[in-house]
Amino acid sequence: MTAVTDQDPTEHTDQPDDDARESDARKSDTRKPDTRRARRAFARSSDAHAAREADARKTGAGPAPAPSRGAPDGERAPRTDPTEAAWDDGLIARRVNETAEGDRFPMTDSRSAAPQTVTPLVYDGFLRSRLEALRELVGLSRTRLDSRTLSEAGRVLDEASARRKLSGQHTVIAIAGATGSGKSQLFNALAGVTISETGVRRPTTAAPIACSWSDGAASLIERLGIPPRLRRRPLPTGDGESPLRGLVLIDLPDHDSAAVQHRRHVDRILALVDAVIWVVDPEKYADAVLHERYLRPMAAHAEVMFVVLNQIDRLPGEAAEQVLDDLRRLLDEDGIALGEYGEPGTTVLALSALTGDGVGELREALGQFVSERGAPNRRISADVDMAAARLWPVYATQRRTGLSEQAREEFSDRLADAVGATAAGEAAERAWLRNANRACGTPWLRLWRWYQDRGEPTTGRLPGRTQSDEEATARQRVEQAVRTVADRASAGLPAPWAQAVREAAVRGSQGLPEALDELTARAGVPAGRPPRPGWWPVAVLVQASMTILQFLGGLWLLGQIIGVAAPNLGVPVLLMVIGIVGGPLIEWSCRMAARGPARRYGLEAERRLREAAAGCGRARVLDPVAAELLRYREVREQYGRVVGTGR
Repeated sequence: MTAVTDQDPTEHTDQPDDDARESDARKSDTRKPDTRRARRAFARSSDAHAAREADARKTGAGPAPAPSRGAPDGERAPRTDPTEAAWDDGLIARRVNETAEGDRFPMTDSRSAAPQTVTPLVYDGFLRSRLEALRELVGLSRTRLDSRTLSEAGRVLDEASARRKLSGQHTVIAIAGATGSGKSQLFNALAGVTISETGVRRPTTAAPIACSWSDGAASLIERLGIPPRLRRRPLPTGDGESPLRGLVLIDLPDHDSAAVQHRRHVDRILALVDAVIWVVDPEKYADAVLHERYLRPMAAHAEVMFVVLNQIDRLPGEAAEQVLDDLRRLLDEDGIALGEYGEPGTTVLALSALTGDGVGELREALGQFVSERGAPNRRISADVDMAAARLWPVYATQRRTGLSEQAREEFSDRLADAVGATAAGEAAERAWLRNANRACGTPWLRLWRWYQDRGEPTTGRLPGRTQSDEEATARQRVEQAVRTVADRASAGLPAPWAQAVREAAVRGSQGLPEALDELTARAGVPAGRPPRPGWWPVAVLVQASMTILQFLGGLWLLGQIIGVAAPNLGVPVLLMVIGIVGGPLIEWSCRMAARGPARRYGLEAERRLREAAAGCGRARVLDPVAAELLRYREVREQYGRVVGTGR
């Protein structure tokens, strides 16, 4: 297999000594005939390749890249056209050029190819629904949660939107591993050509290198921040279309490199690729950094991960199987599902990139994985799973939340007590009875009560409570009622939403005592006399008749004593007895008859005051609290859609 480059010849590699080495190579052209012959052979092979590509264009086989031009002995080939540049601008490229003539690799520049239409990625319906729910969830939560809590969800939405606009026919897979694990060697083995530098110097791979098996992946590679000089693409074999068509392979620096910039490259690109091949060796497969920093946090991405045990040629006998079994055990402890027995999960393989043993099996697995075109969907779905798992503490609860009807009634009762609804009802009832007694009582009893009230000493009475004391007590009752209902409403809620409920209750309680006082003045006992029942005039008339009888009997007896009237004690005495006994009897009867209406009048006054207090408390406290609870239920439903439960 051959290799090509998308590099820009005007750009320099990031190797610090590339320019010096290239200058030395130009100076040594006149001193090394073999090197000049190699250059001429390289030019001839490029011209031959260009001719084959021209024939292919005529037959519809595809576009052909522009050939590189040869140069006279001792001179460097001119580079007037960037599309004619050969792959010779870096240390890795020169090492390839310095191989034997039979190992020369024709190069091409993909920018010379005809533009192709890139089919954007299409998410399946379930994933689209989850992403929409996550977007709605973030929107509903921005005013309740801090930006740090929502940052991961926002990043997933941004990355999902960016990936959806790029090619859906390509799968970007990164090869990651520790120092000396042989990932660059495996990268070259999969490409079939030496693309990534290997050696004993550590770290060897200083920057990510991309290799694309088909056109149309430029935007995907640009998204990873890989410059054109570090992009490679093997040419298709003559046997037909490559089974890895659609694959974009990324060779990453060492994740445990001593260079901080290398680790940043790894972390940044791992968050953007569609899948990952983790390369481990028999010495570092149980490294804590690998498992704790990468594998365990990425357990949700099991379906888009390959774990490859490299360098099995170093293990004697059955040691490779034993190490592989122990590796599977560690992955299981990390929570990574293994793709065994046809179940979805991580593919675990053992191979040797040096000898090629097992590489074909990995290539076959990659070919099937890429041909399914499902890695981007699974990667984004796993990202959504991880974001949902991080948001679990701020949305999920294990108990029923909200305000029960009993809690609402108790809040209304506490406010009614604070405004004195019960006392107001009792006062209204007493006022009704007092008016009944005044209307139906005997004149003598009313005169006696007036005398007692006037002559009763004021000493020995408890001092009445001042108005300021009553207002302070009422305010304390209102505050206690608000705290109680806020605690009950927030019970069981996640901390941010519980805090939001309490804050809503506190905001509503501001000015509530004053509003209740105003309502009490308007809805309390109405001014003036209470209404009277229809039998009151009759009772008043009968009571007046009893008084008249007493006066008639008394005057009759007085006339008999004076001698004006004929002596007859029976009739006047009878009239006086009827008046004296009948008056209190009528008063008692009226009092008994007035209890029912008085009670109803007092209850009506209490009801009006309770309803006024409850309405004020509902508008100022309960409704804002209910709005927060409704918002929480909405976000909980959206969170259920995000995690895929639909609840």
